[in-house]
Amino acid sequence: MESIDATQSLKQLEEECKKADLPLKQSATNLVFGKGNPNADIMFVGESPGNNEDLQGMPFVGAAGKNLDKLLNTVGLSMQDVYIANILKYRPPQNRPPQEEEIRAHTPWLIKQIKEIKPKVVCSLGNYATKFFLSGLNPEKMKNQPGITQIHGKVQDIEFEGMKFKLIPLFHPAAIIYNRALITLWEKDMEIVKEITNKKQ
Repeated sequence: MESIDATQSLKQLEEECKKADLPLKQSATNLVFGKGNPNADIMFVGESPGNNEDLQGMPFVGAAGKNLDKLLNTVGLSMQDVYIANILKYRPPQNRPPQEEEIRAHTPWLIKQIKEIKPKVVCSLGNYATKFFLSGLNPEKMKNQPGITQIHGKVQDIEFEGMKFKLIPLFHPAAIIYNRALITLWEKDMEIVKEITNKKQ
């Protein structure tokens, strides 16, 4: 029953999010809420939807999404083992960086998702998502956070909006498309994710 309840809770949350008057809603095609296993121990969080995601209403369905599927397979995982969402639920025009007021408006929905899924490990994908979690939602602190190249794969215990979990920063799958040399690093980092997740069983 737990799986059914979690699935239903997220579906209900998605419907509520669709009705909400969020920034970027008018310029976007679709809400991009999340996908994957609602009871996953591992949750991936990116910055915002891209063009393909906006058109299909699903996160990580373009080139980066296909790359992520391949990367998961290389470490013996699939979409059944993870849940994926973005900080922003609607695509910013021309994929521009999110503005502070947009982040503030969209963040409560991500927090609700994390509370429903209760992941043991959250993997922040790329620079922006990593700085977002490490700053504790403080825009000023975001500017002073180290970049992904310095802290990828480094496990951190964080408290985020009353929730405690392991944060493991990862390179964004899109970055790996343009720099294939990052694949080995990503695979090593994912082995750490698996190890930490299994330890907490």
